[in-house]
This record gives sequence, C-alpha cells and structure tokens, in this order.
Amino acid sequence: MALKTILNYSPNFNPKKRPSKQIKFIIFHYTGMKSESIALERLTDIQSEVSCHYLIKNNGEIIKIVPDLYIAWHAGKSSWKNYKSLNQNSIGIEITNPGHEHGYKKFTQKQITSLLKLSKFLIKKYNKDFLSWAIEKKYQGKKIGKNNLKNFCLQGGMNPRILFKKEVEIFKEVDKYLNVFKNHPYIFNLGHGLLPKTNQHILQKVVKRVNSFK
Repeated sequence: MALKTILNYSPNFNPKKRPSKQIKFIIFHYTGMKSESIALERLTDIQSEVSCHYLIKNNGEIIKIVPDLYIAWHAGKSSWKNYKSLNQNSIGIEITNPGHEHGYKKFTQKQITSLLKLSKFLIKKYNKDFLSWAIEKKYQGKKIGKNNLKNFCLQGGMNPRILFKKEVEIFKEVDKYLNVFKNHPYIFNLGHGLLPKTNQHILQKVVKRVNSFK
C-alpha cells in the first residue's frame, strides 16, 4: 500500500536508530496551536525541543517530520504498563487542530481519511496491534481493519475545561467515559493536557476516581 507524504524534517530527534521491533505504539495528538503554520514551525524548530513523526494537515496532506526508526520527542514523561518514556517505543502523529484553548474545531473528513490510511499503513508495516483512538468502541475494529478488539486499548479525551465546573458535574462527566470503557483496557485523557489554574485538589479526586474504577 503506497503512502504519499511530504518531507519537512525536524532536527528534534534522537540520533541513534532504533530497531523496528522496538516500535510498540502509535500515539495521536492534536497540535493545540493557533494555526497550522505555527504548529509546523514549532515541530521543526530546534529551540522547541518537540517533534513527531507525522503531521496531518487540514487538507489531509501527511507531512513526514521524523523517520519512523528515529525517536521523536512528542510523548514527554509517559508510561504504559511496563513501558516508560513512550517516545522510545512509539510513533507520534500530530493532527492539526487549534485545541480547546484556541477554539476547538471538528477534524476535517480529509484529516480522518488520512489518519486511517496512515494508521493502516503503519499497522501493516510493523505488524502491530497499536493503541486505538477515542471513537465509539463498536466502530474501532472496523475502522482499522480489525474484527477483534481484545488487543486494543480505548482512549477517551475529556475536555480539561470541565475541571472548572462544580464537583458533581465533573464526576458525572468522568463516569460517562468510564462507563463506556467498562471492562476494556483504556487510557483516560484530559484533552491535550491541563489548563492553567486547574484546581489540584479536584484533579487528585479525578485521578482517584479513575484509578478506583472497576
């Protein structure tokens, strides 16, 4: 399966190549920047110390920023089961979107189509069952050509602005995501991160509620 990409390499990656068997995950992000051009500039700016392997533009174009076998800097301090610092074991895909701080927009159909195509390409190339994304569970396997979801982890991204609401409303929203996950492996996300002035006491309660979910 051919994959058309545009090269725009970033200097932000580890110089040592990794073996393909080290790649275990695909991690999806949205850029959370005011514009597409600002996002691309940041991902390729040596001073920013951030990057990814692929950027999907609004028009569906796929920009290759770091080659797959080099470690890009997109996941920061992270872990999954026994894996620490997921940059080492993942391919990072950024999807252009201003995010909640700059007027969140629906992803374009062209972006979604390109994301599916790129994901299928990587799954076939590395023969892996990667992390999936936050869409309804009944559609997940179909979207990436899998009929069995047992090897997939669901991801739910809650808007971090919800943490500024009343406590009862916050937990109602948290429970909504947890009840979708049910007994399936999952990652509970707070959008693209935490907003300034987030109440740490409330955040600790949310984390405790997620950790105690059964």
